[in-house]
Amino acid sequence: MEVDIIEVNSRKLLRTFIHLPAKLHKGENNWMPTIYADDWNFFNPKKNHQFDSCDTIMALAVQGGKPVGRIMGIIHKTYNLLRKENSARFGYLDCIDDQRVAHNLFEFIQNWAKQKGKNLIVGPFGFSDKDIQGLLIEGFEHLPLIDSACNPPYIVKLVENEGFGKEVDCMTYKFPVNLALPELYYRIQKRSNFSISSELIEFTSRKELKPYIVPVLQLVNQTYGHLYGFVPMSDTEIQELASRYLPIINPSFVKIIKKAGEVVAFVVAIPNLTIGIQKSKGHLFPIGIFQILYESRKTKQLDLMLGAIRRDYQGTGLEVVMGISLIESARAAGYKDVETHLILETNLKMRSEMERLKIPVLKRFRVFRKEL
Repeated sequence: MEVDIIEVNSRKLLRTFIHLPAKLHKGENNWMPTIYADDWNFFNPKKNHQFDSCDTIMALAVQGGKPVGRIMGIIHKTYNLLRKENSARFGYLDCIDDQRVAHNLFEFIQNWAKQKGKNLIVGPFGFSDKDIQGLLIEGFEHLPLIDSACNPPYIVKLVENEGFGKEVDCMTYKFPVNLALPELYYRIQKRSNFSISSELIEFTSRKELKPYIVPVLQLVNQTYGHLYGFVPMSDTEIQELASRYLPIINPSFVKIIKKAGEVVAFVVAIPNLTIGIQKSKGHLFPIGIFQILYESRKTKQLDLMLGAIRRDYQGTGLEVVMGISLIESARAAGYKDVETHLILETNLKMRSEMERLKIPVLKRFRVFRKEL
C-alpha cells in the first residue's frame, strides 16, 4: 500500500504522534513508554523553550488510513553556530518493520533539511544530550532506563538501509554495589577527607536539597560544553529541569562536594523507575503515579542520572569520594546493582575506570549520520 507522509500541525495529530509508539510496541517486554504528561510539555513550543533556538517539523507516516510511523526534524541554530556545523537532526523515530515506511519518513525529513540549506543529518537526537539520543544497538535483553532509547532491533536495520553510518556511540555499565573496590580508592577517600577546604554534602530531605539544584545545573553548563550534542541551558531551562526532576529524586542518593563554599562536584542517582512506568503505561493519573512510586520503593537497582566535576578539580579524586559515598548509601538502603547513565565512547577517563574495575558494557547506543 502507498505510504503518505503528513505534517503534524494540530493537537489531534500531535496526540497520534505522542501515543503511536505504544500501539506499535504493544506486548514487547523490554519496551517502556514515556511519561505522556512530560511529552505534552516537551512537544509544546509554548512550554518548551528549546524550540526558541530551533527550526522543527514533525510528521506521521500513514498507510491504508492507519498511522504506521513518526519522525521529528530539528535544526538547532545555536548548536550549529557554536560548533560551526550546518546539520539537521532526526529524532523520535518509530515505525513498523517496513523499509518503505522508513524510507518515506527519512525522505521527508531529508528534503526539509536540504530546503533549509543543511548538508548533514544526524540522529536520533533531540534538542540536547539531555533528551533521548541514539538507537539501542546492543543489550536488547535488558530493561530500559528512563530517558533512554528502547527500540526493537529492526529499527536499526531500517536506518542503516537508508544509508546512515555511525556518528558516535554511548554505553551504559552495570555493577553490583558489593563490588570490591581497590585499596587505592579508600586511600584517596581518606586523603580527601583531611582537606580543610572540601566538604561532602549529603541530604536527608528534598527541602535540604532544593537550594542546591540550580547551582548543580549551572555546574553542568560549566563542565559539559565540550561534550557531543551539549547546548548550555538557559536560566529558564534550568528552572524547568529542576522542577521536573526534584519530585523523583531520593535525597540519599545525591552527593555534592563544596570547596571554599562553592559547588564543584556532584552525582545524582535515582531508584530505577522502569517497572513502575511500564505498569502505569505512561499515565500519571489516576493511579499511575502511585504505581511508579510503589515500584521505585521495591526496586533493587539504582540508576546514575547525572554527575559533573568542575574542570579545575577533575583528576583530584573527588569522583572517588562521591562514588564510595553513593555505594555506601546504596548498600545501607538494600540496593543490589547500579546502572550508569549514558557514557560517550569519547569519555576515555570514565571508560578506563570501568575497565579497571572489570565492569562490562551493558548496553550500547548509536547516533547515526548521513551526508546530504
